[in-house]
Amino acid sequence: MKLKLTFLILFCISVKMMAQVESGKTGAWYMYFYDHQFKESQFGIQGDIQYRNWNLGGDLEQLLLRSGLTYRPKGVNAKFTLGYAHITSGAFGDSDDTSTESRIYQEALLPHKLGNRVYLTHRFRYEQRFVEDQDFRTRYRYNLFLNVPFNKSALEKGAIYAALYNELFVNGQRDIGDNREVEFFDRNRTYLGVGYVLKPGMKFQLGWMNQKTNSVGKAQLQLSFHHNF
Repeated sequence: MKLKLTFLILFCISVKMMAQVESGKTGAWYMYFYDHQFKESQFGIQGDIQYRNWNLGGDLEQLLLRSGLTYRPKGVNAKFTLGYAHITSGAFGDSDDTSTESRIYQEALLPHKLGNRVYLTHRFRYEQRFVEDQDFRTRYRYNLFLNVPFNKSALEKGAIYAALYNELFVNGQRDIGDNREVEFFDRNRTYLGVGYVLKPGMKFQLGWMNQKTNSVGKAQLQLSFHHNF
């Protein structure tokens, strides 16, 4: 029964992805996430590399490089991060024009488990953004992650699991320079995927994400590798 449910979810995701691809509305994000705890220390590092395309490959939407110093307080199931990101954004279509952004961020990650097999994580992030040709701006983000293994009771080697999240972005400033303004609401992302635990510290995910702003909505195919070492 569990395997049938897994295949049903995979089939639904595949149908949704193919429908979007055929209509030319899908981009692709290829992502690597890493997390490392220094030996016998409460400190560590984490970050990600994301290569985002307007299509399935070749038309650069963004190249995001992000890394931060983490701190895990004793006696509390939480992780705090202070980090920096550099983003190169490309124009849609044949244009080779790009713009850059430098970003400082602070983050709190609060994971916990519901029952025997439901993994829930809250992520709060505050960003200070230095976007090319724009005034300084900030942004607030909240992400709720949900992982549920199908064939095992834990996210251990060989586990196949459902991976879902929803993230809300809110702008801290509306005036971004040159008489331009943005809305208080920035965007929302909803993701549905399937993951596989290759071994402790290594997970793969394949999924579909829909991103909505005030003006547009776009689907994204997401392939990610999650590495704790």
